[in-house]
Amino acid sequence: MEQKKRVIALGFFDGVHNGHAALMRRTAQVAQELGATPAAFTFDPHPQTVILGRDMPLLTSPEDRADLMRKYYGIQDVIVEPFTPQRMKQPWRDFVVDTLTHDLGAVHLVAGHDYHFGYKGEGNPQRLQDLCRELGLGCDIIPKVEQEGITVSSTYIRTLVAQGEIERANEFLGHPYTLSDRVSHGKKLGTTLGFPTVNLKLKDHVLSPAKGVYATKVILENGEVHLAVTNVGTRPTVDDDGQLTIEGFILDFNGDLYGQKIQMEFYKFLREEKKFPSFQALTDEVMRNAQQTRDYFARLDK
Repeated sequence: MEQKKRVIALGFFDGVHNGHAALMRRTAQVAQELGATPAAFTFDPHPQTVILGRDMPLLTSPEDRADLMRKYYGIQDVIVEPFTPQRMKQPWRDFVVDTLTHDLGAVHLVAGHDYHFGYKGEGNPQRLQDLCRELGLGCDIIPKVEQEGITVSSTYIRTLVAQGEIERANEFLGHPYTLSDRVSHGKKLGTTLGFPTVNLKLKDHVLSPAKGVYATKVILENGEVHLAVTNVGTRPTVDDDGQLTIEGFILDFNGDLYGQKIQMEFYKFLREEKKFPSFQALTDEVMRNAQQTRDYFARLDK
């Protein structure tokens, strides 16, 4: 069987932000011109986790990265490979010749200006271009992307998310900050408040947004979109176990979402999490946050 031809974007793509967008758009454009499949190659976990031996909190899980690439940039094949000690020691030439060209059918590669790969990061954009020329492959190196004089980077956006600066993070992402999960059973607080709730667990290595209450949207498996008030934190008014939860109170919805895969898009930080003197005070505040959320999205839609 003839091997599939791929145009492959190279990188880790955490968050799939505006800097990555330039790579993705070029990948899709060249793939269309060549009659090839637009693809992206990425690793899990982050190479620095293996190289440095310490955990690196990320904006997105591998699954969410793949979903964002497909949804916003038309990348059809997202190849996620384990980053192992063996892969870490692979010479840079072998990565291009054996993995990308021979195994994955690359006919054109797209990488960023700061892309390093292979053993000890010896592969770099110049070497990649030279080798592609030698192999008869196309190659594009995308220059850095800046907004407001700031280089768009996953590191900068992680800082924004960790501080609760979601609106600014979204400007640099180019889309809403998004988490996904299958809905798990919570403690039924939403039933008491009159809103159905969804409880999400953070996936391994994924950064938690700053504790607080956010205006969000929840996207269901069937594509329905609902507004929600989402609390990130330990719920000090109703719990004392100190466990972090992400709990969305879905507005104007009736039904049981248990077991469904949902996406939660974060749009605006509304307030810090705090302990209320009574359950009624908490209920009143959530109702106020629900109105703030409706008002916020009504302004956005104008």
